Amino acid sequence: MEQHLLTPYGLRSLAPDDPQYRSRFEGDPFSADSAYHQGTVWPWLSGPFITAYLEVNGQSHSSRKQVEQWLSDLRRYLENDGLGQLSEVLEGDPPHRAGGCLAQAWSVAELLRALVEDVYSAAPAQAHARL
Repeated sequence: MEQHLLTPYGLRSLAPDDPQYRSRFEGDPFSADSAYHQGTVWPWLSGPFITAYLEVNGQSHSSRKQVEQWLSDLRRYLENDGLGQLSEVLEGDPPHRAGGCLAQAWSVAELLRALVEDVYSAAPAQAHARL
């Protein structure tokens, strides 16, 4: 899965080698909207992917480091282009231009959940107490 769907900003909704794959939001609103589930990158899908990856790899130190490496581009995006937010979706191919809502709560929330619960192994109550 990571070879075909994982991008620096989330998971694609369809692999690039699929004949129905659409890498860009182009054309009229109907055409652009139809690309959403044909290759679009969804940042929020990183959360379930991270959870599964860490579970399959036994929550190992090396798997946590791998996740942190995968999230480095998203961190840069948050700190720069995203102004502290993640967009709803990004285009499937580089440079992965943002699309949809510019600030999508579920994109940010699911990545925070995965970081707190899965990468840092803090239950929600513990995370709140640490703040």
